[in-house]
Amino acid sequence: MNKARRKWLQTVIDQLEAQKMEIDSIQEEEQEALDNLPDNLNCTDMAANMEENADGLGDAASDLEDIISNLQEILER
Repeated sequence: MNKARRKWLQTVIDQLEAQKMEIDSIQEEEQEALDNLPDNLNCTDMAANMEENADGLGDAASDLEDIISNLQEILER
């Protein structure tokens, strides 16, 4: 890979890392909101949806981390 494409790929990696941080922040806020629900709302559909959202965001961040790692491996070749 030539220097220009390496630089371009590094830019993409940097952007993905920034997006992962945003997803992590959203996931943390969703989890905090879920953790702070009053007891009478813990067994509601809303709580279940919030938990699914937090889990899904965590999964998305993890998937994005795998993609970033794969791209960094390519960059290091």
